Amino acid sequence: MMQPSSPGNASRPEHWPALDFKSWKDTYATLHMWTQIVGKIRLACSPWTNHSWHVPLYVTVRGLTTSPISHGARAFQIDFDFIEHQLVIQTDDGRCETLPLKPQPVADFYREVCGRMARLGLDVTINTTPNEVADAIPFEEDRVHASYDAEAAHRCWRAMLQADRVFKEFRARFIGKCSPVHFFWGSFDLAVTRFSGRPAPEHPGGVPHLPDWVAREAYSHEVSSCGFWPGSAALPSPVFYSYAYPEPEGFNAAPLLPGRAVYDSTLREFILPYEVVRRAESPDATLLDFLQGSFDAAARLAHWDSSVLRGPELSPHAS
Repeated sequence: MMQPSSPGNASRPEHWPALDFKSWKDTYATLHMWTQIVGKIRLACSPWTNHSWHVPLYVTVRGLTTSPISHGARAFQIDFDFIEHQLVIQTDDGRCETLPLKPQPVADFYREVCGRMARLGLDVTINTTPNEVADAIPFEEDRVHASYDAEAAHRCWRAMLQADRVFKEFRARFIGKCSPVHFFWGSFDLAVTRFSGRPAPEHPGGVPHLPDWVAREAYSHEVSSCGFWPGSAALPSPVFYSYAYPEPEGFNAAPLLPGRAVYDSTLREFILPYEVVRRAESPDATLLDFLQGSFDAAARLAHWDSSVLRGPELSPHAS
């Protein structure tokens, strides 16, 4: 059995690419819609799993994937390849269709994806209204979002690849119920969520173009969640975040990485700028300190069961 990397092989600042939200925001907005199209195909074909765990995409060594999706007795998979810059649709009988990732309107991308799915005999109908965006344009009508900067998309994926690796190390420290590390296309963020096991107060809902019952089921139980988000018009820089739902009293005053992490009272989350991690002498250690510190504060203040807080100490050389 191959041995995992040792701490001595942790990343260095040069492994984390520079990300400038303003320079690639148009590509980001377009890619957001493209990932929603692919994510909704997975959603349409998958049995419902708690907290919408059946809908995300996953980081790969080339981009993002749906993982295998059932279509009757058949199976298929859709991958974003940010090295060759193409969308790849593969089936379990060896057939494959590709679509180049290039500047083009969302409407054209949607039409091309549907056409290639049809050629593979994959008849899938999706709701074409984007989720979790305020000004939602149906995919087949969207000629507003049409940008694709291949280099910028590649950099964003490289950042997610590094974050995915560190998040998985953080996830391994917890033996309670925990989500996979997965990419939610609705909000365009990479996330991992821990659960205390206790029911939570009903979520208020109100997420744009997302049924309230979906948000309420997602937050049906008490959580501590963290993730990576490339930014938005309101917060125009990539960040790592962490929050608790419901938020325990005193959480907003937790002393996390003083001078580097801050609590955003609007988002009700702790925010650590991506650039702080990228420029740190040890990016992995800085990010892990943030993730562990925010979770420890949430778990302590909300009185989580201490028996699930840390996993067993296993030898990294166990086979």
